[in-house]
Amino acid sequence: EIEAIPVQKTRQRKLEEFQKKLGTLTFLDPACGSGNFLTETYLSLRRLENDILRILSGGQIAFGSLEYSPIQVSISQFYGIEINDFAVTVAKTALWIAESQMLKETEDIILMNLDFLPLKTNAYIVEGNALRLDWESVVPKYKLNYIMGNPPFVGYKFQSASQKEDIKNVAGEFANYGTLDYVAAWYIKAAKYMVGTNLTTAFVSTNSIAQGEHVASLWKPLFAMGIQIVFARRTFRWDSEASLKAHVHCVIVGFTGGNFSGARHLWSESGKVAEVSYVNGYLLDAPDIFIEKRSKPWRTDTPIAQKGNAAMDNGFLVVTGVEAREIAAKDPVAARFLKRHMSADDFLNGTEHYCIWLKDANPSDYQKSKEIMRRIKAVQDYRNSSNRAATKKMAAYPMLFAEVRQPDTNYIMLPVISSERRRYVPIAYLTPDVINSYASISISNATLYHFGVLTSNVHNAWMRALCGRLKSDYRYSTTIVYNNFPWPTPTVAQQAKIEQTAQAILDTRTRYPGSSLAALYDEVAMPPELRKAHQDNDRAVMQAYGFSVKDMTESKCVAELMKMYQKLVESK
Repeated sequence: EIEAIPVQKTRQRKLEEFQKKLGTLTFLDPACGSGNFLTETYLSLRRLENDILRILSGGQIAFGSLEYSPIQVSISQFYGIEINDFAVTVAKTALWIAESQMLKETEDIILMNLDFLPLKTNAYIVEGNALRLDWESVVPKYKLNYIMGNPPFVGYKFQSASQKEDIKNVAGEFANYGTLDYVAAWYIKAAKYMVGTNLTTAFVSTNSIAQGEHVASLWKPLFAMGIQIVFARRTFRWDSEASLKAHVHCVIVGFTGGNFSGARHLWSESGKVAEVSYVNGYLLDAPDIFIEKRSKPWRTDTPIAQKGNAAMDNGFLVVTGVEAREIAAKDPVAARFLKRHMSADDFLNGTEHYCIWLKDANPSDYQKSKEIMRRIKAVQDYRNSSNRAATKKMAAYPMLFAEVRQPDTNYIMLPVISSERRRYVPIAYLTPDVINSYASISISNATLYHFGVLTSNVHNAWMRALCGRLKSDYRYSTTIVYNNFPWPTPTVAQQAKIEQTAQAILDTRTRYPGSSLAALYDEVAMPPELRKAHQDNDRAVMQAYGFSVKDMTESKCVAELMKMYQKLVESK
């Protein structure tokens, strides 16, 4: 705004008006901690103000005759709420120190001494629980311009009873409020406070609020209230400066409750910013569409995807490769019931596990094995000792996995968790005698065509937009990602092409028998032939959707898929 003020006769007046504007802006951080956001904002505004004073003074002592104070920006424009009493004191002190620091810089610009002590200004930092406190009592909304901060990051599984009650107090009328991250309560509280005003809020928060089922739980009711997202920074890693170097995966979301007609901006994961027409709850340039859980795919001809088998055995039914060979060597009967067990780690990294698999086995056969009987007795004891009713119930069936979902045909295995560094989540065909674990998904009766579409960048883009995350790693979901995926309607020739490129991917992998899937799909070390096979498959799948191969970005691809999803919803 300063740079836009033209150099002409009215420039001094306009600069003075702009300085006065800076002195009227009011900020609230409702989870201010030690005041970092407030302090940095104050420093930024004062630096802008000093830029104005530098232009106006021109290095001369010229302020003695002015009718307004040389400093308009004050720490009294800054409000905070903080639950920790010591942090409240630190925040106030930090603002006073910042005020003193900037006062010295101003003195050097205008060549005048300015009094700082005794303290004449006040930093309005209130001690209290921001989710229980009436923000209007801290700062009236008519007086406020911006709300900002980085509220606490606590996943719903890790919240204390008090924190759960906080969320209920703020969002009790929201469906599924109990599954929201703690930080979501600040979004809801801010939205209720600001709706119908021109206030703007921006929070740094865990990326969970823009992923998976959380999007519908949080943003659907907020948008219904009239909230609009005006800018967002997609997932980035925020590293701690502490000695342990912890890091969290965050997003930044700016939103308003008033009529907004300005430009909207979206920062990608790589940090590039683009002006966009809209930002939805997934932080994509796409319409307001909410992907909610489905128990089965949209189309009846789509193969069913389901979670793998859950042992719940305390290590007595699933054993390492070394243990399996030791059992087989000393107990030939037990050896007959050992089957390969495939965890996600085994699948990706080539590690080896086996399991004692007794589904449909004749008791008179496995009762001859002392080792098997010892192990199933240990499973029974373990399950009986559990506090979970469902686990106790399975103590009556100690010879079986607690949850059995083993396909009886060849199936595609897909790991639930996969590294975000991979462009393609590795998938592969397994035979029914390989028992997959609960940390994986099996897709039975999947053809080469299904394999080709699922391994394509189109499906991976959909997955990246909708899946949950474990830290930053992808967490695939059957109910959100797979069952809601809009499949293409290819021609016979297009389907044949996808089958051909899918087979080429599988054939190319066989050239590297000593390499694990994790090694083959490392973005740095991925063999050129395999990457080319995937790129050929990507083009074949995109053509089946009618997407432009040349200029279809990932965000455009997801936007088009969401439009297809919306048509599926409307048709049903």
